Order: sequence, then C-alpha cells, then structure tokens
Amino acid sequence: MSLTLLIADDDPGIRLAVSRFLESLGYCCLTAGDGAQALEMIHRYQPHLLITDIAMPNMNGYELVRQVRQHPSLRLLPVVYLTARTEVEERIRAYRTGGDVYLAKPFDLNELAAVVRNLLDRSQLVQMQLERQQRPASSPGVRLELTPREQEVLELLVAGLSNAQIGDRLHLSARTIEKHVSSLFQKTSVHNRAELVRLAIEQGLVERQTSPQKYS
Repeated sequence: MSLTLLIADDDPGIRLAVSRFLESLGYCCLTAGDGAQALEMIHRYQPHLLITDIAMPNMNGYELVRQVRQHPSLRLLPVVYLTARTEVEERIRAYRTGGDVYLAKPFDLNELAAVVRNLLDRSQLVQMQLERQQRPASSPGVRLELTPREQEVLELLVAGLSNAQIGDRLHLSARTIEKHVSSLFQKTSVHNRAELVRLAIEQGLVERQTSPQKYS
C-alpha cells in the first residue's frame, strides 16, 4: 500500500512538479492550493506526511500546522516546510509551530525525496512502537490461557532451544512444534521468537532463566 503525501502550495507549478516526482517514487500524492483546503483534506484523507508552503491564501502554512498539531491523532504527522522564505526568524517560527524540516526554495527534488523517506521511516517506526505498547499482552499482570503443551514449548523456547531440539525433547515432530509456536505468536501478538521470549520473561509466563538450560 502506497504512503499518502499531501502537498500544499498556492503555486500550481510547484504542486505539479513535486507531486509528479514523488509519485514516480511510488507515493500517492494529494495537492491543495491553500491552507484551508489542506486542513480539510488532512482530516478527510489522513495523509502520512505534509509538505506545505508558508505564504498561502485563506490560511498560511504556520496556521495550518498549528491547527494540525492541536489534534492528538495528528501530533506525530511529519511536516516539511517548503518555502521561499529564508530568514532565520522564519525558520525558528516554523520549528516552533511543529515543523520537522525546513527547505528553502529553490530546492532539489532529490533532497526533498531523501527528507520525505527519512521522516516516513521514523514515523512508521514510532507508530509500530506505540502499537506494540498498546497491545493487551504487554500490560503488567496479563495472564494468557496457554495449553499445557504450549507452556512446555514456551519454557523450552526461553531456555534457548530450537524447534528441532524442542521436538526431540517432547517427542513431537518439528511441524507440530511450529504449530505450537505459531499459536503462541497469535496469543501474545508478537512477530518473532525474540519478542516472545522477552514478553514471556517480562510477564512472568516462565521462570526467569539466568543461562540456557542443557537437555540430554
């Protein structure tokens, strides 16, 4: 799924050049000719990043970003100011209103693309971390309903054994162990063994191991 960018600028040439270039890189681009239109589109389409000019009719870029930052769901929206204003005071004001990057016109499209990619990577990482923190399984004291076999598999995973070693220990096939591990992933809402082991220790689902156990 393509990430959506909104370009707000009263210059049709800038909107066209920027949107076409970023679309060639795989992004989905929306455009607005003034701040008021941009704000309405942000609420309607929930873009992943905003590129905005400062001097625009109806609502300038500063006011646009100020209003965007008032909404809790938009406080982490990456914002790039793209403007002909180069004074230090303007840059300071831009950052104080909540801008992430300030690029002065004339600008290089490749630099803009690098800025966009960096901000989106950081934004997506932050979003993933927030979602992970909000998972019910991550809350202190949460107890999971595990079957006795799943509990055995989990304890051996925490001890550092591979699926094949767990199968040998429990006299089960590797395919059966994989099914139990997949079930553990689903019940704990994790994506890999490292996350599962960390969660199991943090939530007290198994006894804390000081070192991997050896099984014969």
